[in-house]
This record gives sequence, structure tokens and C-alpha cells, in this order.
Amino acid sequence: MRLKKLVVCTLSLFIAVSAFAKDGAIDEKLLQKFEGQLEKIENKDQIVNMVTNNKIKDISLNHKKVISHNKLYSLKLKSTKISNQKSSGRCWAFAGGNLITPKVMTDLQLSDFQISESFIAFYDKLEKGNFFLERIIELRDRPLDDRSVQNEFSSLFGDGGWMHYFLNLIEKYGVVPKEIMPETKQSSATSTLNKLGKTLLRSFAAELLEMHHKGKNLKALRSRKDEMLAELYQFLVFNFGKPPQSFTYRYEFNDKDDTTKTEKEIVEKDYTPKSFFEEFYASSLPEYVAIVHNPTMDYDTRYLLEESRNIYEEDDFDVINLPIEELKKYARASIIDSQAVWFACDIGKENFKTDAILDVDIYDYNKTLGLDFKMTKKERLLYGDIAPTHAMVLTGIDTALTGETTKWLVENSWGTKAGKDGYWNMYDDWFDEYVLLVIVDKNRLSDDHKKLFDSKPKMIKDWQPFFLALRNLEQ
Repeated sequence: MRLKKLVVCTLSLFIAVSAFAKDGAIDEKLLQKFEGQLEKIENKDQIVNMVTNNKIKDISLNHKKVISHNKLYSLKLKSTKISNQKSSGRCWAFAGGNLITPKVMTDLQLSDFQISESFIAFYDKLEKGNFFLERIIELRDRPLDDRSVQNEFSSLFGDGGWMHYFLNLIEKYGVVPKEIMPETKQSSATSTLNKLGKTLLRSFAAELLEMHHKGKNLKALRSRKDEMLAELYQFLVFNFGKPPQSFTYRYEFNDKDDTTKTEKEIVEKDYTPKSFFEEFYASSLPEYVAIVHNPTMDYDTRYLLEESRNIYEEDDFDVINLPIEELKKYARASIIDSQAVWFACDIGKENFKTDAILDVDIYDYNKTLGLDFKMTKKERLLYGDIAPTHAMVLTGIDTALTGETTKWLVENSWGTKAGKDGYWNMYDDWFDEYVLLVIVDKNRLSDDHKKLFDSKPKMIKDWQPFFLALRNLEQ
């Protein structure tokens, strides 16, 4: 009798709760509707078996796209051997090095040459540490939950960066060949290094804010900051090794203009990082500018990204926003004129790593799962589905008989295992959908586009999603 009453009471309670269910909740009636819709799919059991027992990418791979792909290019530029950033997020620095080193290879008649990305990363992290601590001092009167304050605490000391980071660093500190400051275990796998560095800097920030709350003046805060940077410098030396102040560079030079010489000449010369940069790079670097394609914002407009730099005293990152066809036009013209192009994209989208193919619908998830995953590029940007996650270099183009560009040759920094010796193949429709920024010589722009860089920019706050991603590029 008691059990019967308990069942009745429980049932009554369920009915009462169901009667007052919140609008928008999933209830039994809605679940039954889901089941009814699922039952209409004739091959649902086969799909479940297929998807649960295989990788979705493998069963969704578009076989027609793969077999129609070829690795021939109408125009390919000279480049270095494929580099490997390994387990680090220094793609921007490797892409920067890949962009500028062919000039040295040509000047010195070398078959290969690479700069030291460890040297670049060392000073990048030192500068990022200084930038972070200076920002904490600047924002010392704001509450900790202020958006800009939280952004500084969340985005400090990562591997990420951009082409202007690279240019600012080599102009300030110079360049050294890779063999002068080679990779270390920590530079090649930066996870622990970055975690410890962030904790160290956050502890420094806590101390500086405590000093401020106790009434210490700006001079005292900066004096203590300099002591903190000495500790950060020590931390970096222990992880990367000490950057050279001077070095001797030896290489074999074959003077093709002197027909009397039959053997290569061994050249030996002393340099500092700055003098090496001055001799081989300073006079030949174009005036690089950044063009983004962001259809969520106004075209033909200049934007300035608040606090988007790694070196505290440098200028913030400014870009112009243009339609995608303009980015492709300038990239194509650069390659035809023997100038490679640094670019940023969302590498996580529609890439077949085995053959290094970047192509729209290389995976047909719609047919595999019976769902529509399509979004416009504008929608993807608005709702956070894509972001600039990786930097590489365009080094070639392939054209159809009509003269239209069909695909782009891409020099990556992920080693030689994927694709043909590590080069990737980006089809033109993938460029439309997933390329978000290119770096080109300003002198290549039309007069109207050049003038945009002299116009008053619209300021973009440091916490806005698309441009926050521009600050944190690191794959």
C-alpha cells in the first residue's frame, strides 16, 4: 500500500514538474520528435557503424579532388630547404625567415641558408615580457576584471607573432645564421617554457600592482621592473642559450662572374648580429604592409590594432581591409616579380595533410553526416568559426590556359613529411575562403590603396576577436 502511494506521489510530482517546464528545455516530447526524425534516415545504422569505427576525415575524403590534384606549377620561386618549427608556435618567424633568406642565398651563391629562429624567439620573448610589464604599469589603476587587463594576463608570453614582429626584431637586434644559435630542446618544444614564463611574469605583475597599491611611484615600479627583466633574461638564456654578441661566419662561395676560378672559395668574416643584418638585409627589405580580408568590416579602410606589438616602443599594427580579389591580385603580381608573399590563414580548415592539399570540400562532411555545415566567410568570422591561425609563404602559382590562377605553391615550416618535400598546394577557392591576410611591398599597391595608409585609421580594441587572433597567431 505504501509503495503504491509512493508511485502515485512520484508520478504526480513528475506531471507537476513537466507542467511547469521552462520554455526552451529539452523534454520527453521533443526527444520523441528527434527519434522520429532519425528513423526517417534509411541507412542510419550503416552510418553509425561507419562513423563510430573510423576517423570522420578518412571516410569523408573527396576522392575525386585527390586524384584530380597535380603538383605542377607554371611559376616557382627560389626558396630555402623546408624548415621545421617542430612543437612550437613560431610559424610567423619561420615564414619571415623563409621570405627574406633567398636574397642571401643568391648573394653568397649558397645552395641553402637559414637564419636562427631561436635568436629571434629569444628577443621576442624578452620584449614580450617587457611589453606585458609595461602594460601592467599603464593599467595599474584599472580593476583586474577590466577587459584590457584580462587580455594582457591571458595573451602574454606566447609563441605567436606577425611579420611586423619579425621585422621589428631583426631591425633592432639583427640576424644570425642558424648554426650560430641553433635550436634547443626548449626552443623546439615550448610548452613547458611558456607555462613557466607566464607564471613568472604573472608573479611579477602581482608584485608591481601590490607596490602601486602601497603608494610606490612610477619610478620605483620601473626600477623594480628592470630587475624583473634581468631574471627573465636569465630564464631565457637557460632555455635558449646566450645570444651571440659577435660571431665568425664561414661559407663556400662560388664566384660565377670569375671564370678563372674552378673551385669554391672559403670565405670567413667576423660579424655582429646587427652588422650581418646591415650587410645582407637592410638595404633590400621592401616596405612591407599588411592587407586583410575581413568582410565583416568596411573595405577600403585603414584599421589600427590597439596594443598589437611585441616591442613596447614600436608602433601598433595597422592594416587596410580590401576584397579578397585585391589580396590575390597583389600576391600574384609579387610572385610574378620574383617576390614571395608572407600570408596568414586558418590552416585547420579543409586540409589533406598526407598530400598537403588545401582545397574547399576536400572533405565532404555534408554527405557523410547528412548535415549542412556551410557558412559564408563573413558568417565564419562573425561567429568565431575561423581565425588567422598560421603563417606561411606563397612561392609559386599555377595558371589555366585562360591565364587564371588555379592554385598557389606554399612553403610551410612543418618539415618535409607532408606533400612534396614539405610544400603545400593551395587551390584558389581555398584562398577565397580561408586566407585572411597578406604582406606585400607597399610600392606594389595602387595609388588609392597607398593613400589608405596615410588616412586616419579606425581603432580596433585589443579584445575584439578577429584582431585578438592577429595578436596571437601561433601554429
